Amino acid sequence: MIRGSGRSWLGAIRGSIVPPMRGDRPQLFLASFLMLFVELVLIRWAGAYVVYLSYFANFILLGSFLGIGIGFLRAKKRPDLFRWSPVVLAGFVFFVKVFPATIDRTGGQLIYFGVQEHGLPVWVMLPLVFLATAATMATIAHGVAVRFGKFEALEAYRLDILGSIAGIVAFSALAIFGTGPIAWGIVIGAVFVILLARPSLLQWLAMGAILLVVATGTFDSGTVWSPYYRLVVSHNGDETAIDANGVPHQTAIAVTPDSDYSLIYKRLAETPGNVLVIGAGNGNDVATALAHGASSVDAVEIDPKLMDIGVQFHPNHPYQDPRVRRIIDDGRAFLEGTDKTYDLIVFALPDSLTLVAGQSSVRLESYLFTEEALEAARDHLAPGGAFAMYNFYREQWLADRIAGTLTDVFGNRPCFDLGKTNGGNIGRFSEFVDASDTSALRCDSVWDPDGRTVVAPATDDHPFLYLQQRTIPQRYLVTLFLVLLGSLVAVWVAGGSFPPMRAYLDLFLMGAAFLLLETKAVVQFALLFGTTWFVNALVFAGVLAIVLAAIEVERRVRIGRPFLLLVLLVLSLAVAWLVPTDALLGLSPVPRFVAAVTVAFFPIFLANLIFAERFRDAADPTAAFGVNLLGAMLGGTLEYLSLIVGFRALLLVVAFLYLLAYLSRPKVQAAPAGPADVAGVEVGAPA
Repeated sequence: MIRGSGRSWLGAIRGSIVPPMRGDRPQLFLASFLMLFVELVLIRWAGAYVVYLSYFANFILLGSFLGIGIGFLRAKKRPDLFRWSPVVLAGFVFFVKVFPATIDRTGGQLIYFGVQEHGLPVWVMLPLVFLATAATMATIAHGVAVRFGKFEALEAYRLDILGSIAGIVAFSALAIFGTGPIAWGIVIGAVFVILLARPSLLQWLAMGAILLVVATGTFDSGTVWSPYYRLVVSHNGDETAIDANGVPHQTAIAVTPDSDYSLIYKRLAETPGNVLVIGAGNGNDVATALAHGASSVDAVEIDPKLMDIGVQFHPNHPYQDPRVRRIIDDGRAFLEGTDKTYDLIVFALPDSLTLVAGQSSVRLESYLFTEEALEAARDHLAPGGAFAMYNFYREQWLADRIAGTLTDVFGNRPCFDLGKTNGGNIGRFSEFVDASDTSALRCDSVWDPDGRTVVAPATDDHPFLYLQQRTIPQRYLVTLFLVLLGSLVAVWVAGGSFPPMRAYLDLFLMGAAFLLLETKAVVQFALLFGTTWFVNALVFAGVLAIVLAAIEVERRVRIGRPFLLLVLLVLSLAVAWLVPTDALLGLSPVPRFVAAVTVAFFPIFLANLIFAERFRDAADPTAAFGVNLLGAMLGGTLEYLSLIVGFRALLLVVAFLYLLAYLSRPKVQAAPAGPADVAGVEVGAPA
């Protein structure tokens, strides 16, 4: 994410707003750490209770950009917003905990499917969450902006990036150790105490409230926090039900001969020996494979906590069987990285209910349902092997799309079975079994489109299985329009006016373009190395590391020549466009990593050289940074163009935005304020 910088100002403001501390550099570092850490916490906490945000994931990101932008635009204004940040954050976490909601996923033409809505309606909850996010981040960002003002532009930018990297590392470390929200609250509270220096009674009470609320979220009965979900586990006899982020997700049940899980094996000519289960979850499909005589089962599950629940509570104890190998990995990444072949590969209802990170419209399982993924599964079948997948589908066109993709991949129409309804509202159980050699199958019924139009397969570049047409659904368009309209009003009211945006239009456009570049990097690495939280954390940290490298280069060597940098950037974007991401999948891991880093990160490096070269001479760096982040909001909305054109074409949008930024660049820039002078007012040198 893009960060900014600033200069020193009035000694009176410095004395009253910025608390005393040994050195301003640690303050800016910690404030930037807090800002990034809280942003990640808001994405994780709100998404766990408000399932709307599992599918409008960048909603929190857009609110964060708006809040941070406003915070920086108000850097020289009173009152001090930072002292209210614990109170506002406490209100946010309390509101989300008390008013949870699940999403209405009943319609077609969306990138998700499911059941009815519970809690506050979407038109109430989403605006409230968006505004609460913006308010929370604005108060924290104001504290960062004031501290920015004590340094020259690139030095402040550098310290901010270092703090942001530390925030990602800290949040990821907590995930590695399996901690829940209570650990997030402790970290946030500790940083608040340091930065506030002498917290008031109200601030102490607010921090205590934050810890209390997140503690209840951590220690609620049956609650388990995985890297992806808030899981709630309940028991009814031998059955164990698992809710994920407030939505019924899985139920561990004893295997029976007449269960829907056993339908797969009735369609096979021979008992499979080696079985691969992708989306193994609590272990139902693993137990079924063992019950039908499998000699070995590789169980792949992306969420370690889901598998742990199966280990503890599944009535058949499949994961304790010596024939089972437990693998925590992304299913597509496992397929691309293994040389093993199988007699049966099962995609076991891999419906994640959540998106990758807080950015992009890619779900955890999106790259399992593309034509290329099914081809990878086909290529890992032993001679005579079969492939199976199932889910509860509400829409006929969706089942037809999957069946049509299987027909294209295997050259044969799949066996098709309809099982029981799931609550009568989610749709019929639809199971497909296919093979390149039809003698491996015993079909009672074969899928027949019966003259219906079959939607083309999802692809790695356009991995939106649940989107029937290449369009931006109306709900998204209305939501994004309201977000942008509300943001304009918020900037006018809270920021004061639009003149800084006119002065830094080029930085606004750079912000939009860079957000798209970052999104493209996220989805590219998700495809190449898996959609795991760890891969995403590495990508975000890597992006910030590249930004830091660009800053260091510009600090030491004043490059200038923005047109040359633009030409190099456009060339690097052209290379990235000409090399499809899935073309790198055939490489072994090390060359694939090197190629992916080069293709994805070199444009990011050049883009940040362009930004740093322009930013270092900004007359008002704090305002420039705020405008840059508000531009990232535009990028967050433009990202939805991928639903129409795919992710690869976003590179063309990036090139166009950087060209516009160059053309709108001021011909003669105002001389920047000196490190100890802002608006003509002398102050002391930074500590």
